[in-house]
Amino acid sequence: MADRDDFVSWVRTDLYEAELALHNGDAAPRRALWSREEPVSVLGAWQSAQGQQELDTLFAALARTFSHCTSYAFELQAYDVRGDMAYTVGLEHTSASVDGEPRSYTLRATQVYRREGGAWRVAHRHADTLTP
Repeated sequence: MADRDDFVSWVRTDLYEAELALHNGDAAPRRALWSREEPVSVLGAWQSAQGQQELDTLFAALARTFSHCTSYAFELQAYDVRGDMAYTVGLEHTSASVDGEPRSYTLRATQVYRREGGAWRVAHRHADTLTP
């Protein structure tokens, strides 16, 4: 049970803070939590990436796009930890400026994690816009 508790605590603190920073224009905390091992991938709501170089390009582009985050909440709906692998499923509720224009939106997000050197790292993300 400790693995699950430690993992969800990491999701609610370090991962949350990294996503909040990204929505304020700083991709460094998000990138620091992503795996440096292959494979890594993003099937994003706006853009996708495969491999380290594309990931760096994507995160830099997102940081240039986002600013002035007034609200970010991750509604965790499901998660599990199995050995050195874990996943989360949830809704990301965000209010931030996108290319200078205030926007509010909700993404459905699924992420896959692996433990590397004793720390959790994101290996895959899939997100799409939740439509009513």
